[in-house]
Amino acid sequence: MANQQEINIKNNIERDEKKMFAKDIGIDLGTANVLIYIKGEGIVLNEPSVVAIDADTKKPLAFGSTAHEMLGRTPGSVIAIRPMKDGVIADFDITEMMLNYFIKKVNGKNIVSRPRIIICCPANITAVEKNAIKEAAERTGAKRVFIEEEPKVSAIGAGIDISIPSGNMIIDIGGGTTDIAVLSLGGIVNSASIKIAGNVFDSEIIRYIKNKYKLLIGDRTAEEIKFKIGNVFNDKKSEKMSVRGRDLVTGLPHTITLTSEEIEEALRDSAYEIVHAAKTVLEQTPPELSADIFNKGIVLTGGGSLIKGMDKLLSQELKVPVSLADSPLTCVAEGTGILLNNLNLIDK
Repeated sequence: MANQQEINIKNNIERDEKKMFAKDIGIDLGTANVLIYIKGEGIVLNEPSVVAIDADTKKPLAFGSTAHEMLGRTPGSVIAIRPMKDGVIADFDITEMMLNYFIKKVNGKNIVSRPRIIICCPANITAVEKNAIKEAAERTGAKRVFIEEEPKVSAIGAGIDISIPSGNMIIDIGGGTTDIAVLSLGGIVNSASIKIAGNVFDSEIIRYIKNKYKLLIGDRTAEEIKFKIGNVFNDKKSEKMSVRGRDLVTGLPHTITLTSEEIEEALRDSAYEIVHAAKTVLEQTPPELSADIFNKGIVLTGGGSLIKGMDKLLSQELKVPVSLADSPLTCVAEGTGILLNNLNLIDK
């Protein structure tokens, strides 16, 4: 009798362990950051999409935050790279290693049962690019991989009910792409994806400072400028920031003072590219759904939407109310969490 009880206890422990390790995972595989959501736990990882590799052996040395610290500061033998570009895989092998590292980090090394994974991608990528993302996730040991479109998942994460026959519009400004979509009855009615987003903003800031001040700055400094005094809508509220870089004339370190008006000028063309893409989507939307969007307004998600004045600029140019989601940076990851609880609806 005692032996039978011991066997039952052992079986229950093993069953609980299998349940523990077979947790479904949602991944926001972004150009700038990777966010991982584990069913029942929430967002457990939010790290930059950066990998540091040995230039000679091509072996990875660091991932995520540790590798991000190396950007622009590595010796010749170490290369810090972003394996994702414009929302899709630029380097398949490095992306696979990065995904494998992050999944093991959050799910443990002794995985008893392989997890099911939901992974997000831009709305208008090709079938080849979509298959590359799916294959990279499958090779990490996933049981099943579901590919979902970012604007749809982002809308769900922002708390929008897209299941009803009513128009909703989302503009998701990420690191590599801006995805714009009109959604109704659980699907995308009309969409556009452009390769102008946070990384392009950084590049525009670097180019502006180089042309105007003959000063060279790095990606990390540009990103810091973007978030501290970045602005795309001139509201007459001037902010200033000291910026250090290398003088292209003397070759020596030099400091300048930038204003938010200058950054607005640097980002103007890129910001209006987003406005133009949003206008095009609206123009192609059925009139009934357009009326719904005008009544409800447009919701902004993604890290790029945090630049000051983005909501005001879009609202002014589109003549539609525009609001920022409660947590723009985590909407896609939160959306995967909701979908993980309803995998039976997407498991076809």
